[in-house]
Amino acid sequence: MEQYWAMAFTTFPDLLRQAAHRTPDSTFLRWSDRGRTLTFAETDAVTDRAASAFWDAGVRPGDRVGILAHNGLDYAVAMWGAWKVGAISAHISVLVVDELADYVQACTPKVLVYTHDALPAIERDRANMPSITTYFCMDGPQEGAVAWADALSGAPSATPSVAVDDTMAAHLSFTSGSTGRPKGAVLAHGYTSRAAACIAERLGLGPDDSSLGATGLASSYGLVVNLLPGVHRGMTVGLRKQWDPVAVWQDLDDNKCTYFPANPPFLTDLLVESRKRGRAPQALRLVASGGAPVAPELKRAYFDELGVAFCESYGQSELGGFLALGRPSRPSDERLGAVGEPLPDKEVRVLDDLGEEVPIGQPGELCIRGGFMIGYWNEPEKTAEATREGWLHTGDVGRMDEGGFITTLGRVSERIESPTGPIYPRPIEEALQRHPSVRYAAVIPVEAQPVAVVTLWSEAVTVDAPTLRAFYDAQPDADARLAAIEMIADMPMTPTGKLDKITLRQRFPGG
Repeated sequence: MEQYWAMAFTTFPDLLRQAAHRTPDSTFLRWSDRGRTLTFAETDAVTDRAASAFWDAGVRPGDRVGILAHNGLDYAVAMWGAWKVGAISAHISVLVVDELADYVQACTPKVLVYTHDALPAIERDRANMPSITTYFCMDGPQEGAVAWADALSGAPSATPSVAVDDTMAAHLSFTSGSTGRPKGAVLAHGYTSRAAACIAERLGLGPDDSSLGATGLASSYGLVVNLLPGVHRGMTVGLRKQWDPVAVWQDLDDNKCTYFPANPPFLTDLLVESRKRGRAPQALRLVASGGAPVAPELKRAYFDELGVAFCESYGQSELGGFLALGRPSRPSDERLGAVGEPLPDKEVRVLDDLGEEVPIGQPGELCIRGGFMIGYWNEPEKTAEATREGWLHTGDVGRMDEGGFITTLGRVSERIESPTGPIYPRPIEEALQRHPSVRYAAVIPVEAQPVAVVTLWSEAVTVDAPTLRAFYDAQPDADARLAAIEMIADMPMTPTGKLDKITLRQRFPGG
C-alpha cells in the first residue's frame, strides 16, 4: 500500500537542500541539448546565488519572478532561486510570446528571466509591463537586461534569510484555456511536494533512475512529474529544449535513461521511431503521459511491443499533482482505456450537475478534495466557483469503475446533448484513432451535432472522409453517429500540448 513520505509536507528549497546533504556529488540536472550537468550540491549552491540576485533586485516573499524561456538548467535554477526567497515562480510559455504583455499584466512579476530570442516581444511590450523592474537575459548581455551568468557569478552579495513554509505560494502557471482565457493557477509548496512524493512512489522511481523531460516547464506537469519526483528520489533529471524524435530516441539510448514523461504526441512519435529502429531505447522501462487523453492502442504498443510500462496521468494546472495515475504493471485489456486509480493524497468523487455522487460506472464531473491550488491569481470569483463547497471542480467528465479506475470522457463544456442522450468526445476520438492513417482526432459540437476533425500521419496518405466514416461506423463502441468528418493538414495545439478545441470551434460555423 502506498504511503506518504516523511518529507511530504516540506518546501521545494528544503527538498533540494536535503538531497544535496544526502548525495551532494550525484548528478541532479542534465541539459540534454547542451551536454551540461549540475550535481545536487552544485544546484543548491547556484540557486543560492540566484536567490541573492533576485533579493538584490528587490524581490521579496510573495512577489512573482517571471520566467519566459525554453527548457534548460537555467530555467530550473531560476525556479529554485525564486522559491528560496519566498517568491512565486510565474511561468509564461514561449509559445504565447505574441501575447506577452497580457500574461505579464495578469501575474505582475517584479523581475523577468527570459531567453534572448524573446527580446523583440519585450521591446514591443516593455512600456506595457511596468511591474517588471529588472530583466535577466539567460543568454548574455542585452540592452536593458542583466546577463544571467553575471548575476550567478561569484559569491552571493546578499544572503536572504527567509522563512519559507509549506503553506506559502510557490508556482504560478497558466491553464491551457480550454474553456476560456487562461487563468493563473497558484500552487503551494506543501501539498505539491506531497503529491510529487506520491507520484514518485506510484511510478516506482528511485535513485538509480534517470529521466528526460521534453515538455515545457511553463506547465505544472514538468514540475510534478519530473523535477519534484526527481529531487524526492535523488535521481538524475534530464531537460530538453527542442523536440526531435530521432535525437530524443538517441539521447535516451546513449544516456541510458529509464524514465520519459511526455505528452501523447511526443510518445506517439517515440513509438514510431522505436518501430523504425526495431527496439525501444536500451534502458527505458517507464513512460508517463499527461496533458491529453491517451488512446488504448498507444498504451498497448508500449507494453506489448516495446516492453516499456506506460502510465497515463490525469491532472490540471489547478491540481498540484494528479487526480489519477496508472501503474507500471500492465492493466487488463478492459482497463487500457482508463487513466488509472486516484493517488492517496487526494479524495476523488464523480458528481452530477446537482453535486450528488453518481453511481459507479456512470459519467459525472470529476471533483477532488485535499491538496489543490490556493486559487487563481487575482480572480477570487473564478476561484470560488471552481472550489465551491471545498471541492475542486475540474470541469472534466469521467467515470469510476468498481476498482476505482478513472476514465475521462471530455470537458463538461464539450458534452453534446442529443435526443438520445449526452455524447462525449473521447470514445469517438479513440475509435477514429484506431485507423492507422489517423494521427489526431478531435470531436467538437457543430450546431449541436458531433463533428470529428482529423489530421493524418502524412500528406501521402490518401484516406478520405467517407472511408473514415465507414471505419468508425464499424467499430463496436461507435454509439454516437457523426454529423461529419473534416480533414485538416495540421491540428492546432495549446501551449501545454492539448488539442486546441477552441480554435477548432472557431474554424467551423456553428462550432
